[in-house]
Amino acid sequence: MKKLNKLFLVLALSLGVFSTQAQDENNPWAVVIGTNAVDFYAADNGFIPSEMSSGSLFSEYFNASDNWNFLPSVSYLEIQRYVGDGFSARLSGSLNQIDRLGDLPADDLSFYNIGAGVQYNFKNILNTSFIDPFLGVGAGYYWVEGSGASTFDSDLGINFWFTDNIAFTVKSSFKTAFEDDNFDYFQHSAGLTIAFGGTDSDGDGVYDKNDMCPDVPGLAEFNGCPDSDGDGITDKDDKCPDTAGLEEFDGCADSDSDGIADPNDDCPNEAGTEALNGCPDADNDGIANKNDDCPNEAGPKANNGCPYPDADGDGVLDKDDMCPDVAGTEANNGCPEVTEEIQKELNEYAKTINFETGKTTISKNSEEALTAIIAILDEYPNAKFTVEGHTDSVGSAKNNESLSEARALSVKSYLVKNGVDEFRLSSAGFGEQKPVESNDTKAGRAENRRVEINLKK
Repeated sequence: MKKLNKLFLVLALSLGVFSTQAQDENNPWAVVIGTNAVDFYAADNGFIPSEMSSGSLFSEYFNASDNWNFLPSVSYLEIQRYVGDGFSARLSGSLNQIDRLGDLPADDLSFYNIGAGVQYNFKNILNTSFIDPFLGVGAGYYWVEGSGASTFDSDLGINFWFTDNIAFTVKSSFKTAFEDDNFDYFQHSAGLTIAFGGTDSDGDGVYDKNDMCPDVPGLAEFNGCPDSDGDGITDKDDKCPDTAGLEEFDGCADSDSDGIADPNDDCPNEAGTEALNGCPDADNDGIANKNDDCPNEAGPKANNGCPYPDADGDGVLDKDDMCPDVAGTEANNGCPEVTEEIQKELNEYAKTINFETGKTTISKNSEEALTAIIAILDEYPNAKFTVEGHTDSVGSAKNNESLSEARALSVKSYLVKNGVDEFRLSSAGFGEQKPVESNDTKAGRAENRRVEINLKK
């Protein structure tokens, strides 16, 4: 019954502290190689006769010189396998030479034991990579000089991890024999733990299981992913992995600080507007400076950002001005308007145009009047005129109409030949239909034989 009480006490202490954290899923295998010491004295073996007395439980627990059986060589081997949630399974074996059974000297009795169990590591709970305490429970079997017994084993130990793979390990195990007439004992061990089995494909020190970029060397702080430009954003999430940038721009820079990332900025070194893809517009005409032929003077896109000129200053832009070099009116598309005075002046000259008698040939003395008419027409380049021929009533009406048409055409031809645009002129003959004076007098008939140049409505 005393041994059962010990068994339940150790079991409660061991299981009461377990929780759910991983010990080392990256290196699932471990080998512990070291030495061991066996102590029967501190195990309270009450069945031993008085001449073989031992202490109470934990009595002289640290009295190594008087109570520990020690073999100064590699005498302890353990293999561990991580199984999940902080637990590892173990198989162990050791050998020793017993020269003390409690207080009784022994003559170098041979000792062997084997065991299997499970242990829980607290490294992750403590949030440390160096100190790693653990508890374990299991079962084992030992032989002393050929006699053996099975045990319930409880372990308490600590690893000191120098690297991810190497630790110095010390452990103390209490081995409780299932039968009351067999020895209980403490076994202490110390040695090196070598963890292995983890895969780090890219050799960056982050195991594949935790490496979000297992095929590309990276940094532990970024779960194994690289940050080539050192801007704190991993390459896989960085739209500009070779240029340091800002998180708000997915790792890209904004060189001109205009709020537009350089890859989307047509003018990355000049602050601009989003509407113009990051380019400036000095004259605010909606055209980026780089595309504006007049960046400091607002103008329409159709004229490459430059304002249209108004050469004659009449308020009608040259592009809309049919007379860009002559001031005119907006109503007349920038050209001057033919007034009644101009119209009267034209016909004062026109009525002095003479023809050879009975012919359509213009007489030499008419050239001065025609030159004056051409000068006036040139001042109104978009105005259209009709050259009209008129006769007196002498002769037949038909002949008079034909003669008037021919003479009007003759004047038109002269004007066109001397530079007036043909499409601005038309001609017509009215014969004797529109007299301005009476045909009953010689003076009246002279007035009726005339040419007129009238503005075409």
